[in-house]
Amino acid sequence: MVTTSKSGSTVKVKSSVKPIVKKKKAKKKNYYFHQGTEDAIIRYNKSDNPVLRNTIYNEHIRAAFDKLAENIIHTFKFYYFDVSSVEVKHEVVSFLVLNIHKFKEGKGKAFSYFSIVAKNYLILNNNKNYKMGKIHSEMDVLDYKRNITSEKKELEKSTDAELFINELHRFWNVNLTNIFHRDKDIRVADSVLHLFRIKGNIENFNKKALYILIREMTGSNTQHITRIINVMKKFNKRLFLEFDKDGVVDVNYTGSLIRN
Repeated sequence: MVTTSKSGSTVKVKSSVKPIVKKKKAKKKNYYFHQGTEDAIIRYNKSDNPVLRNTIYNEHIRAAFDKLAENIIHTFKFYYFDVSSVEVKHEVVSFLVLNIHKFKEGKGKAFSYFSIVAKNYLILNNNKNYKMGKIHSEMDVLDYKRNITSEKKELEKSTDAELFINELHRFWNVNLTNIFHRDKDIRVADSVLHLFRIKGNIENFNKKALYILIREMTGSNTQHITRIINVMKKFNKRLFLEFDKDGVVDVNYTGSLIRN
């Protein structure tokens, strides 16, 4: 500020009014997918040890992939699917694992790369399901005779299936190492169970994707993976008969139906 004194000379006086400075909005920090996650992905891709890779994924990558998929689904409203958003999220996470080896160190950030991979997957499947949804919506207009009895039976089947899946989880958590004894067999079976947990039903899982994911996680060949899955399927059939009869599975009994 400038003032004039009585003598006519000009005197500069500092103003006590501070200029208004607009504060920049702080960028939202990404707490779930950070540099540590990227470093873990790089270590995962560099390792040839299936056990180490499985540990790295479970401890440092899985939660980040899970949250990334969830956020993208809800942020961009990818809701045109015939299953729940939780199921869609599991599909996206599986697709990210399938493509994890394609991320190259030093060529961009892992968060950006896997965000694009997830969005591309969802865009492709969301648009396809949207078109199918429109066709079904138009057909539903003609559905003026609903079979309530049939719908009730379907709901009961769905509930029973969920209970049976929970029983399977319980059985395999206790008996995995009782049924399989070799390290390489255990690794494959454990990988199958991991995918089973995130998908809910191996029978409905894309077979090619399933085998590729297990090969990535364990380093086993297709023939070995097939043998282990067939053993698990045989046990699951026997367990279903037990569940259907008693409503529960005996986790302390593996039986002599199958020899490893």
